[in-house]
Amino acid sequence: MLRLAAFAVTSALAAAAAGPLPPLPSLPVARLLSAPAPDHLTIAVSETGNRFLDGEYRLECDPVGGTHPEAKKACARLDELARQGKNPFAAEPKRQICTFQDGGPATARVTGSWRGEKVDSTFRRQNGCDIARWNELEPVLPSARS
Repeated sequence: MLRLAAFAVTSALAAAAAGPLPPLPSLPVARLLSAPAPDHLTIAVSETGNRFLDGEYRLECDPVGGTHPEAKKACARLDELARQGKNPFAAEPKRQICTFQDGGPATARVTGSWRGEKVDSTFRRQNGCDIARWNELEPVLPSARS
């Protein structure tokens, strides 16, 4: 028992003589507190046939903000699509059968980031597939029904 006590005292003295331990590397505070970047999109709409809908809007989600006229509803729609596992900004399949119908000359270009991914997507209403894709993203895109 005496040997164990002597060993403990000797070990403590040796550790004290060696000096303090070096500090652990620290992570930047921003990295510790970082959350996913908020969604921010720029939506440029033209030729809807309604001069009040044409223009450029900013949409920010989490928290909701920007100049989009229906920002809260638009962010809710994007959240709903995400819960369904859909990416409304994904490129359209090249080989798909679409109806021959014209939804008008409206065009929208969406750029920015959504769910941490870069977005650069164009929407038109030139055939049935384009129209369905546009309609699925309303109210992020304005209703441009002809």
